[in-house]
Amino acid sequence: MAIEHVETLIVGGGQAGLTASHMLSRRGRAHVVLERARIAERWRSERWDGLRFQFPNWSVQLPDFPFRHADPDGFTTSAHIVEFLDAYAAFIAAPVRSGVAVTRLQRAASGARFRAETSAGPIAADNVIVATGPYQRPVLPALLHDQPGLFQVHASRYRAPDQLPAGAVLVVGGGASGAQIAEELVRAGRRVFLSVGHHRRMPRRYRGRDLIWWLAEMKLDQTPVERRGPDRALPLITGAYGGHTIDFRQFANQGITLLGRVISNDGRVLEIAPDLGDSLAAGDAAYGTFLDLVDAYVARQGLAMPAEPGARARLADPPEVREPIRRLDLDAAGIPAVIWSTGYACDFGWIDLPVLDDEGLPKHRDGISEVPGLYFLGLMWLSRMNSSFLSGVAFDAEHLANHIAGQRGE
Repeated sequence: MAIEHVETLIVGGGQAGLTASHMLSRRGRAHVVLERARIAERWRSERWDGLRFQFPNWSVQLPDFPFRHADPDGFTTSAHIVEFLDAYAAFIAAPVRSGVAVTRLQRAASGARFRAETSAGPIAADNVIVATGPYQRPVLPALLHDQPGLFQVHASRYRAPDQLPAGAVLVVGGGASGAQIAEELVRAGRRVFLSVGHHRRMPRRYRGRDLIWWLAEMKLDQTPVERRGPDRALPLITGAYGGHTIDFRQFANQGITLLGRVISNDGRVLEIAPDLGDSLAAGDAAYGTFLDLVDAYVARQGLAMPAEPGARARLADPPEVREPIRRLDLDAAGIPAVIWSTGYACDFGWIDLPVLDDEGLPKHRDGISEVPGLYFLGLMWLSRMNSSFLSGVAFDAEHLANHIAGQRGE
């Protein structure tokens, strides 16, 4: 029985898949986009109600399609990002088939290079672009998994404070999501405990400009993957409440109880590492290094930007730094709810081809895999720092589209 054959199959209908579609359409290359649910599904169903995008409105754009906004320096909601991606898909007339999941990708028996098993039947393809994004599978530690009656939710399933039972809340993970959720909860009147690990905090604004402006101005966002440093922590920034620099000491002043890393549990009693001070110091070091980079750049370029010495002021350490909390009894502390802001992992188990390393991550060079015709797009540091940025994915998408067109002898 004959099966459908396409030149290029794009797996994923988010910003990466749509941008790849746009780049291929520009070159007149036939393709189909398969999306397991709806366009921008993770923006729809895996973000909380009060989330604010971490990038200022002026920086949000896709090829030939700027983001419409009333406040260039504001930070939009996830709902508006969904509207933006829906409108972009319509603008480029992307051939998206929603509600079609790819369950297996393997070599084709004959003819085309690949055969994709999907929920709507098999499809043969000469090329496949895997554009499923960097946030595929929520990571949930095994801790507390056997504690009935304790409300637990990953950050991807958290929606709003009133979703949680009355009482205090433990947020595990001090990354961008954990920090923004913790701040939302304390502003809602909740008592909040926040477990903080190693992080790289950055200034929201410095010397009159947003962090994203500085990254572009100094071309740091174009840093190639070969020059990526050893610290793999994501920059800690927020767009919530007008956008501000995250300082966990300020969180403590707002009433949030800071903890070190959660390392084990005995029932509902958690053992906490005494590393809060070290984690805050690492965040301070990253923050100070970035300010130094900006100051040196301003001096070198002779820019008329007033100095901002107040940005280096440091608040006093909270008591938890001097006397770390080593054990936390959830019941005794009145904590009936835990939010796991513990990140995501990639899930490429459906790819039945020799293209993954021992950790299950793609082996590729700037998105071009070792298997001819198989590509990856939208992953963090695919080719450079901004590869996974909404406004940065176009660089890699164009590169892959050119490679596909070149293979066709164009």
